[in-house]
Amino acid sequence: MSSIEPDKTGGGVDTLDRELEELLNREQIEEGDHERFSHYVPKNKVLESALTGKPVRALCGKLWTPGRDPEKFPVCPTCKEIYEKMKP
Repeated sequence: MSSIEPDKTGGGVDTLDRELEELLNREQIEEGDHERFSHYVPKNKVLESALTGKPVRALCGKLWTPGRDPEKFPVCPTCKEIYEKMKP
């Protein structure tokens, strides 16, 4: 009986997942301001982060993994400004 070796040349979902994970690991997850503010992030991204543990990017550009109660912090002024410009 022979075994099937995975394609080492790339392609497929496994490769995309690995490349995404490598990209996220290379991203600089910023410390500092995100600890002092609540940031605006699409709700579906927050849910996805809660399920996968992957970081999210706020409207202001901050990249972090949510884990604190946003109600306990003031809203990021940059996120708020960008959000206000998005309103119709």
